[in-house]
Amino acid sequence: MTNKMKAAVTYGKEDMRLEEVEIPEIGGNEVLIKVKTCGICGTDPHIYRAHFPTPKPLIQGHEFAGEVVKVGSLVTSVKPGDRVTADINISCENCYYCRTGQKLFCENITQLGVHINGAFAEYVKAPEKNIYTIPEEMTWEEAAYIEPLACVIRGQQRAQVDMGDTVAIIGAGPMGLVHALMAKLNGASKVIISEMNAARLQKARDLGVDVVIDASETDPVQAVRNLTGGRGADVVFEVVGAVPTYKQAFEMVRKGGVLVAYGAAPADATMDIKPFEIYSKELTIVGSYAGTYETWVKAIELISSKRINPTDIISKRIPLNQIVEGLVEAADNKDTIKIMVSVE
Repeated sequence: MTNKMKAAVTYGKEDMRLEEVEIPEIGGNEVLIKVKTCGICGTDPHIYRAHFPTPKPLIQGHEFAGEVVKVGSLVTSVKPGDRVTADINISCENCYYCRTGQKLFCENITQLGVHINGAFAEYVKAPEKNIYTIPEEMTWEEAAYIEPLACVIRGQQRAQVDMGDTVAIIGAGPMGLVHALMAKLNGASKVIISEMNAARLQKARDLGVDVVIDASETDPVQAVRNLTGGRGADVVFEVVGAVPTYKQAFEMVRKGGVLVAYGAAPADATMDIKPFEIYSKELTIVGSYAGTYETWVKAIELISSKRINPTDIISKRIPLNQIVEGLVEAADNKDTIKIMVSVE
């Protein structure tokens, strides 16, 4: 193995270059992984277009799977040849949040592909503690969806979706669609999804979502109320990340219901809310932005058992040398749901 690899390096706004760079050197507790497949996350175009602050230069990419090629001297749980993925959230294990089981809030957290180099490259390194082995029968594409599925599972846990619930989801993108599937697995009696893009609406129908609302033609808030005897949904997931749809979510949730802030709105976005409505309706409002701990184990099991099939939402497969085109398409073409990047 040479000491060079191909990598897509982001230097600034819309400045990503495919270059030969040094293969990462690993420490005693780290693992070097040869990347096979890496998905394009909704965050990746935001980083590329400088809407999401990150250090530069940076190798993006965090939804990945690959083969272990080298392990550090202290590593005992994996070996070269193992098929793996990695939890992207690297915590310090020493701060208040780490010691109280809240790793995602670690005061010194770093995320692969966001704060430190990730997997839009031939090789990526990760700490042994973040590594998960994957079954032989799982494809590389399926394994690359473990990270986003872990995020969805976390959102479902935060919502506490229960048997018989009516669940409304605003946004039928790659995460909203899987939230719909997961809500059904959790026992929701009725899953409603609203979306404006025709291709995504059709995908929701193909996946068996109970009620699909074309928000370009129908008021989704009124539609949800009509479907629930005027009450509103028990649980509402906002999976778009925009102020107008967050306003819809507040109007769509029933008294005593749960609103899940899942869509990543711009960091400086603000909106008016009526505190009296939260008080008088006894709303529960929860945020969910990433998965960790047991959500990764659950994601692996759900994909392994075919309860969730990532290939259902994959629109396109591209090689690493088309990554810029892929990022632009993921951002601008709403007909595209999920793009997977092959790094082999």
